[in-house]
Amino acid sequence: MTKTKQLVLTALLFAVALVLSVVENSFPPISAGIPGIKLGLSNIAVMFALFFLYKRQAFTIAVLKALFVLSVRGPIAGLLSLGGGVLSIVVMALLVFAFKDKISYLILSIFGSVAHNAGQFIIISILYTNMYLWVYLPVLLFAGVIAGIATSTLLRFILPALKKLA
Repeated sequence: MTKTKQLVLTALLFAVALVLSVVENSFPPISAGIPGIKLGLSNIAVMFALFFLYKRQAFTIAVLKALFVLSVRGPIAGLLSLGGGVLSIVVMALLVFAFKDKISYLILSIFGSVAHNAGQFIIISILYTNMYLWVYLPVLLFAGVIAGIATSTLLRFILPALKKLA
């Protein structure tokens, strides 16, 4: 793949991630009593980049998403996005490296989503040293499993359209 095509696909996937984020933010909260629980639809674009392009493009999209979040939601949200996105990609990339073609998108998506929530939890634990945060960790991990299943299912549905791009 030429560098120009890589750049265009990365930019297009970043735009898709932003659109998915805007769409997701227009939905009512999944759980009003539990703050911060989202499906993470924009991570579909990052997962596609990781699976079908190169790891560098997936990291680029995650960092660009974090910079976008920083610019529209502030520094804490930007740090949470960066921490979650980077840890998610690292975990999924390690799993792809370790298991090659023997691991399903569903398992990768679940591990990526759980890692994303764990990365955000690590960042928030550093920023706010309140020990009561640890009570929230099981909720985030469970939500990560549910979000991973949902994003994997959605990726499967939109995969034919995205594969035409690559």
